[in-house]
Order: sequence, then C-alpha cells, then structure tokens
Amino acid sequence: MKKQLMAALIAVAFAGVAASAESGKKEENLLEKPTGNPLVEIEQENKDAPVAAKKRVAMWPACFAVFELPETPDLVGLRIAIPYSTKQESVTGIDIGLWGRCQNFEGLGLNIIRNDVHERFAGIQAGLYNSVGFSCLGGIQIGAWNEAYSLNGLQVGIVNIAGDAFGFQFGVINRCETMNGFQVGAINIIRDAEIPFCPVINVGF
Repeated sequence: MKKQLMAALIAVAFAGVAASAESGKKEENLLEKPTGNPLVEIEQENKDAPVAAKKRVAMWPACFAVFELPETPDLVGLRIAIPYSTKQESVTGIDIGLWGRCQNFEGLGLNIIRNDVHERFAGIQAGLYNSVGFSCLGGIQIGAWNEAYSLNGLQVGIVNIAGDAFGFQFGVINRCETMNGFQVGAINIIRDAEIPFCPVINVGF
C-alpha cells in the first residue's frame, strides 16, 4: 500500500513539472510571435521612414535635372534641365534649360521652350512659352506666349492671356477676364469691361 502511495505521489510531481514546463514554452512563444498591434506596426514604419525620406530631400546649391530625375519635393539653388525636368515640386532660385516644370516656383525661370508652373509663382519667367496654372503671386512674364490664371504683375510678349489681372499687358494681342490696369497692343480685350475691345490701349478698373 505504501509503495502504491509513493508511486502516486511521484507521478503527480512529474505531471506538475511537465505542466509548468509546457506553460513556460507557451509564454516564450507568445513573446516571440508578432502581436498584430497597430502600435508595433507604426513603430516599425517609423523605423523605416528615415530611409524613405532620404530619397526626397532638398537639393542645393546646384542640380542637374535629367528628364524625370531627381525626384524631390523641394529644390533650392540652381536647376539645370537637360533637356527638361518635371519631378521637382517646388523650385526656389534659378531654372535654366529647355523645358522646366514644377508645382511652385520662386525666382528666375530661363527655359528656352517653356517655363511651366502649375500652382504658385513669384519672380520672372523668360522663354518662348510661359505659363502659370492657378495663380501668379507677382512677377514678370517675357516671351512669345504668356498665360497666367491670375496675374499680379507684368506680361510682355506677342500674346498675353490672363484670368484676373492686376497690372500691365504689353503685346500684339492682350486678353483677360478682369483687369485693374492697362493693356497696350494691337488687340486689347477685357471681357467684363464696359468696352471689352479697344485697339492700341485699353484700361480696366
């Protein structure tokens, strides 16, 4: 009877040890496995973020932009487009080449074929075709064809086109929707004026 009791106690002790060891393994597995917690994933993304950010840094003082390269959100200094460049979002400084395009520009644009700004512009554009998409904060356009959604400055060329204009247009053909300023040319059109068309000189207030 005593031998059977001892055997039973030994069996119970071994079972407890085995259960404890199995529980420890489960805890280790839980620690090793990913939790799926969004915070953990965010931390991992943040660790990787500096690596991605290196691809989109400001480049200065000089940049040779070849076709679609380099791609950067902000370029300060000199951009030389060979033969054109479109992947720099904002350019501040001097832009030289055949065709330069960006979202925002502040400075001097000297592209032979076209200076193309999609949103905000402040400075001087000189080329055959100069365009500002949504606004012209203030500046000068000099070329064969000049256009701006909103002009606050001066246009000098063969054809000058603007939406809302505050300033001056000098050319063969000048056209705008509204004008606070003067037009001087062969054909001058201010569409919302009492006298929309007037040759030589037209005035809007």
